[in-house]
Amino acid sequence: MQLEGKRILVTGADGFIGSHLTEELVRRGHAVKAFVYYNSFNSWGWLDSSPVDIKQNLAVFAGDIRDPYGVKQAMQGCDVVLHLAALIAIPYSYHSPATYIDTNIKGTLNVLQAARELGVAKVVHTSTSEVYGTAQFVPITEAHPLQGQSPYAATKIGADQLALSFYRSFDTPVAIIRPFNTYGPRQSARAVIPSVITQIAAGCTKLKLGALHPTRDFNYVQDTVRGFIAVAESEASVGEVINIGSNYEISIGELVTLIAETMQVEIELETAMERLRPEKSEVERLWADNAKARKLLGWEPEYGSRTGLKRGIAETAEWFTNPENLKNYKADFYNI
Repeated sequence: MQLEGKRILVTGADGFIGSHLTEELVRRGHAVKAFVYYNSFNSWGWLDSSPVDIKQNLAVFAGDIRDPYGVKQAMQGCDVVLHLAALIAIPYSYHSPATYIDTNIKGTLNVLQAARELGVAKVVHTSTSEVYGTAQFVPITEAHPLQGQSPYAATKIGADQLALSFYRSFDTPVAIIRPFNTYGPRQSARAVIPSVITQIAAGCTKLKLGALHPTRDFNYVQDTVRGFIAVAESEASVGEVINIGSNYEISIGELVTLIAETMQVEIELETAMERLRPEKSEVERLWADNAKARKLLGWEPEYGSRTGLKRGIAETAEWFTNPENLKNYKADFYNI
């Protein structure tokens, strides 16, 4: 599918990945409507800090993904929907699982139902590598069993299956993108990379972290954005689940050392009990097989391998250590 001449709706456009994706689509000259979460501050989230030329060429719809009427209204006249709106924090899903059902499952249902009724040409639904749980084999292909090891993961599995059910039942043109651990500028400090960088940038040398032994496959945000656009453009992606990952595995402990080396500081590590997941809920290992993305989409990571990860960390650290950006974070406070 050629996106030229198409009107594209991005849900969750005010968030970390969504804002980067929205900006890139506008830079490419596409007609974009940004669905942002309604609030009394009239905030567009990270889009508030977008360049003026981006905001001038952007339509913004403030609403709530949990509201089927608002969702359908936002989707009116749109050809393609990139659905990123979700609650993502795993620790908060232990605290308030019902909100994850309402947002991640019912919100996705609202998008799918509206797409079916309006005849939308393509829906790209956002999954997560967390649906795999601890790897039973590596690298993880899209055929890996799904395991809901947290309420968050369980709701994302439910949303994914709803999306596939609409494709199979009603021929709704849905594709599922499954990003592994995306990182980069604007990410929430609840995630490990910005948590480490903001603590160091704030002058801390004794860092508070959770478990250091689990491994992850980190994907720089620009690679993830290119993955979204590639899935949207590919006719072959309809009805498919596609991993977007670097195909490089690193432990959290090794990652922290790499960040400290990049930022040229010496650090000590302290385990903070509130940052540990329950034992059976901790995902011990994630490592993406991205062969399907290479084959169907022609996508491959520009920040893959250890060299690419170092480059991505350097770019991320440069953004976070800018005082204008760092002031948006509370490095000394852990927010679930």
